[in-house]
Amino acid sequence: MIRSELVQKIADENPHLYQRDVERIVSTIFDEIIDTMARGDRVELRGFGAFSVKKRDARVGRNPRTGDSVQVEEKHVPFFKTGKLLRDRLNGK
Repeated sequence: MIRSELVQKIADENPHLYQRDVERIVSTIFDEIIDTMARGDRVELRGFGAFSVKKRDARVGRNPRTGDSVQVEEKHVPFFKTGKLLRDRLNGK
């Protein structure tokens, strides 16, 4: 599902809301998740999962095309861990 499909589904299920308001709500939620993770904090949505940021240390990598050693800088990557309710629903429990 992409963002526009999510907005359309929410708008269809809530006919009392204007689509532009639903778009603003969805954007606000995503922006808040992004801003919180950018600060290095964790975002937990009960039953769904938790978003966090993991730090990957600098290391020496290898260019797969040439085989040369390459210095890979330290970086931060997003990480998502599913909640128990989501995991159970995906596994048919």
